[in-house]
Amino acid sequence: MAYKVYKELERILRLTGIGLSVDKVIEIAKTIVSIDIKTDGMTETKRRTLFFTEEQLIIKPIFDLKKLLSRFG
Repeated sequence: MAYKVYKELERILRLTGIGLSVDKVIEIAKTIVSIDIKTDGMTETKRRTLFFTEEQLIIKPIFDLKKLLSRFG
């Protein structure tokens, strides 16, 4: 299973033109933070992923699965 995920990420990186290796993307992804937000009166929790560095911003497109799938199916 891990090999399949690795190869799929490799394919996505090639299709999106992100010029980084899978290993580098995984290294960068480990530094990305997500937070859950729920305020008074909200019935559901919202999750926000925070991208702070230039490297994180480079790989941001692979985090929007809906857009990614509509582009490359």
